[in-house]
Amino acid sequence: MQEQLEQRLKELKAEFTAGQKALSELESQKTHLTETLLRISGAIQVLEEELTKTMTTKNNQVLEMKSLEQ
Repeated sequence: MQEQLEQRLKELKAEFTAGQKALSELESQKTHLTETLLRISGAIQVLEEELTKTMTTKNNQVLEMKSLEQ
């Protein structure tokens, strides 16, 4: 009986260690993915701001052309 308990304890410790390793890897992946998403979000914001500036400039040019035509 003691042998079985010791074997089961050994198995559980091995599973626990494997679980800790897997959790650590997942946490690392989460951190990496979070950083990547933050960079992508920043790039999206910059591009949206640039597109807004471009659209505003084009709209202003169209308005100027129309006022010159009149």
